[in-house]
Amino acid sequence: MAVDYAVIVTYLVGMLATGWWGMRRARSKSDFLVAGRRLGPTMYAGTIAAIVLGGASTIGGVGLGYQYGLSGAWLVFTIGFGLLALSIFFSARISRLRVYTVSQMLDLRYGGSSAMVSGVVMWAYTLMLSVTSTIAYATIFDVIFDLDRVPAIILGGAVVVCYSALGGMWSITLTDMAQFVIQTVGVLMLLLPIAVYKAGGFAEMNAELPDGYFSPMSIGAQTVFTYVLIYSFGMLIGQDIWQRVFTARSDRTARVGGTVAGTYCLVYAIAGAVIGTAAKVLHPGLANADNAFAVIVDESLPVGVKGLVLAAALAAVMSTSSGALIACATVANNDIWARIRRRARGGAEGSGDGGTGDGEDGGTEDGAARDEIRDNRAFILLMGTAVIVISIVIDDVVEALTVAYNLLVGGLLVPVLGGLLWRRGTAYGALAAAGVGGAVVLATMAWKGVLANEPIYYGLLASLAAYVAVSLAGKATDPERLAAWRDRLAGGGSADPPAPDPPVPGETADQPGGGDNGSAANPVRG
Repeated sequence: MAVDYAVIVTYLVGMLATGWWGMRRARSKSDFLVAGRRLGPTMYAGTIAAIVLGGASTIGGVGLGYQYGLSGAWLVFTIGFGLLALSIFFSARISRLRVYTVSQMLDLRYGGSSAMVSGVVMWAYTLMLSVTSTIAYATIFDVIFDLDRVPAIILGGAVVVCYSALGGMWSITLTDMAQFVIQTVGVLMLLLPIAVYKAGGFAEMNAELPDGYFSPMSIGAQTVFTYVLIYSFGMLIGQDIWQRVFTARSDRTARVGGTVAGTYCLVYAIAGAVIGTAAKVLHPGLANADNAFAVIVDESLPVGVKGLVLAAALAAVMSTSSGALIACATVANNDIWARIRRRARGGAEGSGDGGTGDGEDGGTEDGAARDEIRDNRAFILLMGTAVIVISIVIDDVVEALTVAYNLLVGGLLVPVLGGLLWRRGTAYGALAAAGVGGAVVLATMAWKGVLANEPIYYGLLASLAAYVAVSLAGKATDPERLAAWRDRLAGGGSADPPAPDPPVPGETADQPGGGDNGSAANPVRG
């Protein structure tokens, strides 16, 4: 085990070192929150794949394969489908907005009345998403170091909080890229073929297991439909995902890189289900399906390889946790705390918050930029501490993840997509949709149970009805605001000045063609 320990410790130290290196690059608010908006397609694809494929996709995906066979891939499939839809249909418009948060997008489209409510909903979602990943540390560190649950959560959480607070999105991007490589090697190239070989190959697996394990729909059509509503639509509007879209240096990067990442998710989904199916053959009597990943790694892999595969699982968890953590801190600071301070000073609600973009601070090292970095770093430390404490109190990953996505989709899907697709939608309609949808989701979870299918069904229907009814009943959005919104979607408005940083290793400049990049005045480098 000494070799395995060395692999894991080297990985953890490497993450902290990368955080320190990223701190030297984060010289403005744009650098700290969205990596200067200068990622090329290779790094963008790797990092966005890393954030969506977390503990639920790796440990949970193998567990679903253990329970249901190949149809256990549907959870990660729906994540991949959502990422593909986001990348192909919406990412170009999202990246051209040049904001930092989903609530700032709503502020641009509707005005400030809905932004505070959406900020609170998004904050709750990102907080719980980070909690789910942090809880997963306990399983991995228990296998690696035989640590109890609480010390494992504190150890893993402390590493993530440290490198996230040091360099912000630059640190997270670089660590995510390393984590993406480790996941690919550990899970797809090592664990998958070894697990199938140990289980006797597909012919032996088919002979050993019931027919349902090789049926594409044995998990149930209603379950698949619910996964689509929660995870596919959740990919379209999550702050953690949008904040990665904001890091792309052009429309083409966001579209092409995201499409590659979504396709990778589909491959990863099949791999997890097959590994879980092999684990069912090798260890049929497990009391908890979520232990299948740790058990098959611990008992089937040789020394050294075991450490690398466990590092891959740790990478999957940490990438999602760090992405959700910086999203949570960004929303808490820029959407909630900043608005509270403005109100306390008598400022107008939503004044300029979404409309300024980041042109005012890009590439500078003046006092204002340093203050903004300091404030955002402080919120990462604060939110990270809260995540660790909540993770110690809550021990059910699935329930925490379900609460997060139910609140997100039930409260914000309709106002966000409505703002992008329906001109008649209004600020009061968006506010009603977020408030009614979120309230119905919470009430139905209390009535039917957290894991029931009904909360997301009722929440979405109530949100859509409220949005349409209130929007049609009230005055249409001011034409000047709509004109400014359309101009922003077309690439007008605020843009970043030229970025002075040196190229990111391994990236080359995009070749814009036919006006692909909506902001041609943004000569960023890769």
